[in-house]
Amino acid sequence: MFKYNRHEPKNTLLYKIIEKHYPAFVSRLADEGRVLPIYIQREFEDYLKCGLLEYGFLRLRCEGCHHERILAFSCKHRGFCPGCCAKRMTESSALLVDTVLPRQPMRQWVLSVPFPLRFLFASQPHVMSKVLGIVYRIIATYLIKKAGYIKKTARTGAVTLIQRFGSALNLNVHFHMLFLDGVYVDDASNESHQRFVSVTHHRVADIANLTHKISLYIARYLERAGYIERDAENTYLVRGGANDNEMSEHLSHSIQYRISIGFQKGKKVFALQTLPPVPDEAHGLDLLGKMAGFSLHAGVSANAGQRDKLERLCRYIARPPIAVHRLSLTPDGNIRYELKTPYRNGTTHMVFEPLDFISKLVALIPVPRINLTRFHGVFAPNSHYRKAIIHKGSDNKPFNKTKQTASEKRGAMTWAVRLKRVFNIDMTICEACGGAVKVVAFIDDSVVINKILTHLQMTQDDQIPLPASRAPPVGLLLS
Repeated sequence: MFKYNRHEPKNTLLYKIIEKHYPAFVSRLADEGRVLPIYIQREFEDYLKCGLLEYGFLRLRCEGCHHERILAFSCKHRGFCPGCCAKRMTESSALLVDTVLPRQPMRQWVLSVPFPLRFLFASQPHVMSKVLGIVYRIIATYLIKKAGYIKKTARTGAVTLIQRFGSALNLNVHFHMLFLDGVYVDDASNESHQRFVSVTHHRVADIANLTHKISLYIARYLERAGYIERDAENTYLVRGGANDNEMSEHLSHSIQYRISIGFQKGKKVFALQTLPPVPDEAHGLDLLGKMAGFSLHAGVSANAGQRDKLERLCRYIARPPIAVHRLSLTPDGNIRYELKTPYRNGTTHMVFEPLDFISKLVALIPVPRINLTRFHGVFAPNSHYRKAIIHKGSDNKPFNKTKQTASEKRGAMTWAVRLKRVFNIDMTICEACGGAVKVVAFIDDSVVINKILTHLQMTQDDQIPLPASRAPPVGLLLS
């Protein structure tokens, strides 16, 4: 087990950038007669309190040696906070692998859409939901026919994680769909039993045909709904978002890699190209289809026994939008962000002005009460087949639901379990004597907080040495 060192977001570059430039960003908007929505303001204000002991913490005590330590509260938002998004990533991936996805082959289908549709999906989530339903039905029908069945006799399922960001901190609403790589059919000898038929052989031509069909059906729906108009040569987006006055500029500029504030407003974000361009060669073996700005990729899969790979895949598609270790400052005070994978034109970094960087974070924050994880087909909550198919444990036997209370189910993935699963750190064991550690107090009163921090000589004005780096997440990268 690795030793736990208290995480302090205040010492990260991202925190320092937001603390310094967010007030100036708000003031600049006020000078222009604009104001951020309340949920955006709350996201930034709570992030600046995330992980700070002066805003509350838990007291942990060893039952044996009475050694104590404290654990700061987190903001628990899902916009851009690296710590809280990482916790959400861990909990989501564990939930999917342990209690949802059966021991069957799974395949990731990634659909990207043209720029205008990214803006439409970000500003009107109900349209995105309709389009997602269309995409699921097209791919599900393809799998059923590929297996040699029809919709009345076979069924499949998928879990979609809606990702809102690109590798350059741009707003890029796209779908990561974990599909069963096959279908379930009723067993003739036992009507209550579902037999799985695998579909593992996919051709590049199949993906190309699906991409064309998806683009055609989505265009038809949007045209009937009045969101686009088409003439003989072009297609136009004629209806924007309902919150145009508040967020449209932030969204549209982020989608198009453009600066959204300041005297360079509307210009392209500066891209640092440190590598030579790579020729755009066709990869015949890659399951990738492109059509009219749509891109469909189905090249990543996990076999029935590759549960570790499946969990790494779930973590990858549920990852936080910002990798703090790729942030740095330029000599003139701008923010430089390293791309995870260089672009084909040799671009390795994006350089943002401070206020434009804050604007990019604003665009990444999702609207409240919009579910970014969707369940389809046999995984849907109202599916008659859900219980028989997804309620499988690690030994592929049905869970005994009578042994778990409602509170036990909700607490199945606690903060301590998250740390142990990802970082191999067990917070329930005392680092001094190995005894059991329990929470003894929930401290949120400012007077009590100040007394305890003063006693521990850990007030905000004290110079606290930086803790040693935490262990990296176990197996986070895809193999």
